[in-house]
Order: sequence, then structure tokens, then C-alpha cells
Amino acid sequence: MTEIASGAPAQDSGTGRRPEAIKAIPVRHPWRWASAVLVLAFAADVVYTIASAPHLKWSVVGDYMFQRLIREGALLTIELTVIAMAIGIALGIMLAVMRLSPNPVVSWVSWFYIWFFRGTPVLVQIFFWFNLAIILPQLGIGIPGTKIGWFESTNTLIPPVMAAILGLGLNEAAYMAEIVRAGIISVDLGQSEAAQALGMNRLLVMRRIVLPQAMRVILPPTGNETISMLKTTSLAFVASVPELYTRASQISNATFYVIELLIVISIWYLAMTSVASVGQAYLERRFGRGVHTVTPRGPWERLTGSFFGSGVPPQLPLTQRSPDKVI
Repeated sequence: MTEIASGAPAQDSGTGRRPEAIKAIPVRHPWRWASAVLVLAFAADVVYTIASAPHLKWSVVGDYMFQRLIREGALLTIELTVIAMAIGIALGIMLAVMRLSPNPVVSWVSWFYIWFFRGTPVLVQIFFWFNLAIILPQLGIGIPGTKIGWFESTNTLIPPVMAAILGLGLNEAAYMAEIVRAGIISVDLGQSEAAQALGMNRLLVMRRIVLPQAMRVILPPTGNETISMLKTTSLAFVASVPELYTRASQISNATFYVIELLIVISIWYLAMTSVASVGQAYLERRFGRGVHTVTPRGPWERLTGSFFGSGVPPQLPLTQRSPDKVI
């Protein structure tokens, strides 16, 4: 063990000579290469069929790719995503804590909220907020049955953009509550008990001990929810919100370039979700430090490693990073 750890060459006890080096022969995978060729051929055929479609005008796609209305719609899509996810994350954390509360009333209120908003379609919820003025012409705070208080028109308080934000954000909170709850219960209960034994209250324990450790469980599904939200914002068209899909529909209705505009917004959605995916990967890498036995690699490292395996340094376990010896 000492000789191997120190790097000294091992000797054959019988002849005193070093053993011959092992001649490793890589295993051949002919079927793997054959399946790869078939998949590439099928993908190339699909791309060629779409690219050579006789009535598809790619020049129109290029003309409208960065058109002003499309750019404004993409910007509004990003704004809806950020605001709705902020509402969903903040409210979801609160609902998750309420769900885990020993108070049965608080726990059941959280359960009912999650049950209701996960059980109804987000399209219906956006449409409900958009048409709330039909049943409640005014909203405000005051004494019930009297006109004492502050009241305002529902259409003024909840314009189309606000209706979309409420529908998306409140629905997302129900899903984020379950994601956060899963992350919280993944943390060892003994750590919370130890913190409380040191005099920390429940809120401080949740903020300083539980949530930082739960982030490695919460972050991956939260990234998926963010990417999903980018695409779900297209449902805001029912509230006449001029986001990306609505703008494309308006242009296609005027020009009859339906497929071309769908390709344009598909490219935009792919670009935005790709950026979000890269950000998610690096966040997971940051919060996964000190947990994984192998350091997670970033998207660029994984990409280059797939094509140039020898060009990327091997990811050694944390226990084998000493340059002097092998443990």
C-alpha cells in the first residue's frame, strides 16, 4: 500500500521484474454508431423537408424576426415571466411553510389553496381575472353593506396585463409550494431540532438552516417551472395582452403568413428558454458545491466533453484531489 501510494513501481516478488503494462483494448460499439447514423439521417430528412417546403417563405421569417412588434412582444413575455415567477416563489414559500405548520387551520388553508389552483386550468384562471368586472364592477375596502370605504373600478385595478400576472402568478404559487415543501422535508430534522435547542426560533431556523440546504432540491424544478412559465405566458392572449404569441397572431391575421410567424416566435421561445437553461445549470452547479462527490460541470464543459473527451480535465472525486498521493 505504501509503495503504490508513494508512486514507487511495483515489483514481481518471484522474478524481481516489473509486470508488463496492461494492454487495454476499447470495446467496439457498432450498433451505437449505426443507430446514431439512422437518427442523424432521419433528422436531416425532417430538416430538409421543412426547409424545402414549396409554400414556406423563409424570407418572411427573416423580415419579421426582429420586427418592432415582435421585439416588444418578446420583452413583455420576459416581464410577465419574471413578475409571475417572483409572485409564485414568494407566495409558494409562504404556502409551504403554512402547509408544514402544526396549526391545523393554517395547514388546511394552504392545502385548500394548492388543491384549488392546481386543479383548475391556468387558462381559465387568466380568463376569470380578465372578466372579474362582470360580477364585481368595483373592488375596495370598506364596511360591508355600506358605501363607507375606498372603492375603485375593477377594470381600472385589474387591466389585462394585471389579469395575466394574477392568473400566472397565483397558479405558479401552488406548484412552487409543493416544490419548496419537498425541499424543506429533505433536510434532516435533527438540524432543525439542534438549532432550536440553541435558542433559534422557527423563522430563523427556516431562514438560516433549512432553506439554504433545501435549495439544492428546490432549484432544479424551479428552473423547469421558469422555463415552462416562459411558454405559458402565451396563454395571456385570452386577456388581449400583447405578448409574443399575441403579436404574432395579429401580424399573421393581417398578412396571412401564419406558419412563418409561428416559426419566428418558436425561434424566440427557443432562444429565451436556452438562456434560462444555461442560467439554471450554473445555479445548480453553485448550490451543489460541497454536496456532490464529483464536481458538476457547466453546459460548455459538458458540450466540449461530449465531442472532445480528452480536451476536458477529468472530474475527480473530492477525496482524490491531492497532487502528491492517491488516497
